[in-house]
Amino acid sequence: MGLGDIADSISRQIEAMGDATSEALFEPVIRLGVTGLSRAGKTVFITSLVANLMNRGRMPSLIAASDGRIQTAFLQPQPDDTVPRFDYETHLAAMTGPTPKWPASTRATSELRLSFRVQPGGMIGGLRGPRTVHLDIVDYPGEWLLDLGLLDLSYADWARDTLARIENRDQAKAFLAAAQVVDSTERLDEPVAKSLAMGFAEYLKAAREDGYSDCTPGRFLLPGDMEGSPALTFAPLPAPDKNLRGSLYREFERRFEAYKSRVVKPFFRNHFSKIDRQVVLVDVLGAIHAGPAALEDLRRAMSEILTAFRPGSNAFLSQLFMGKRVERILFAATKADHLHHTQHGRLTAITEALLRDARDRADFAGAKTAAMSIASLRTTVEETIDHKGSALDCVRGRLRDSGKSAAFYPGDLPEDPARLLSPARNGDADWLDADYQIMRFAPADVSLKPGEGPPHIRLDKAAEFLIGDRL
Repeated sequence: MGLGDIADSISRQIEAMGDATSEALFEPVIRLGVTGLSRAGKTVFITSLVANLMNRGRMPSLIAASDGRIQTAFLQPQPDDTVPRFDYETHLAAMTGPTPKWPASTRATSELRLSFRVQPGGMIGGLRGPRTVHLDIVDYPGEWLLDLGLLDLSYADWARDTLARIENRDQAKAFLAAAQVVDSTERLDEPVAKSLAMGFAEYLKAAREDGYSDCTPGRFLLPGDMEGSPALTFAPLPAPDKNLRGSLYREFERRFEAYKSRVVKPFFRNHFSKIDRQVVLVDVLGAIHAGPAALEDLRRAMSEILTAFRPGSNAFLSQLFMGKRVERILFAATKADHLHHTQHGRLTAITEALLRDARDRADFAGAKTAAMSIASLRTTVEETIDHKGSALDCVRGRLRDSGKSAAFYPGDLPEDPARLLSPARNGDADWLDADYQIMRFAPADVSLKPGEGPPHIRLDKAAEFLIGDRL
């Protein structure tokens, strides 16, 4: 550990002690991290959660709300002036306006502070006045969280694993063809390096579009003002027999290390290390629809995410989390409204099964983890239709592309998650006995009564798990 790391570790411990003292004596702060994997609906989740916490008519499972202990909830300026504010008002208007539409997705870190006036419960609470509790919601891309797994890898390890994983993917054919004709022992040629990096980034975008989750490095997808920088100009290449100084391979190796030290570590140091609670939104239905390979890829991604919450295995994380630990982690399978409620339990069971290996291996030092099926904004209604003499439990919604109303039956999820996880682990190309479909629905027209937030499925239960104990 260098002097800089020691100084940073000491300052972090002092900062944590100061925060704890301030919260205990004055106004408690809950920092909730929200991230999502590949179209999981992060922006919609945050918008609907805030709207329903401010107007709690649809939140019966949030005990502090159903007991009447939350007197009011209101937005305040966020404490971090250097982070963009989550554009809650614009997103809510898009979802619930006269012509509802999905809000634009956020592409960088943002933050929002929601403050509660809460009357403490119990005998002692009756003798005290209401207190203020702040909820700071930190929104960041899921791809950035997956980058944490790179910290334990050398460039050679990462390149070898990546090339092996993508060798049979159609989305990677163009990049792999370009990489095969490059002599990585030759001196660095910047146009060649840029071409390879762009080709790899195009593969990542195509893979994410088709439902894959292992899309790292994450900044290749969301480069922002770093686009074109050397730290984002590398790609996986096979290890050569000779690793010569000044060669393309050696330079990619150096840039990979720069990406970890200049991009990954600062993000986690500045944002991730301050989080108390975390929700990871996962499009499990989309992965099932994409096929066994995408579901297995999702399982690996979720395992890597859980690794981020057991810092003992990584020296950087051990320093980062001194005096601070994430207390609760929720993995929420989104788009439950695409299924009839009779299948929600099966979706939750599949999500739990995807987490099981990582849970069994991990030591979370007291952190609670949970899986749940939710819909942040309900877009469908349920109905049963007759099909060839059989009753089908369907959902009906407005199609995103045409605007027409349609009834939809996605297929029955299996009661035993192994029916999906086993072929995914075995590398099967397709599901053998079923065909799982998805439909893109637009937001439904809503008419909100006073005191009601947007319609949802189990958002109140998610909120109770994440923050209920602190209210």
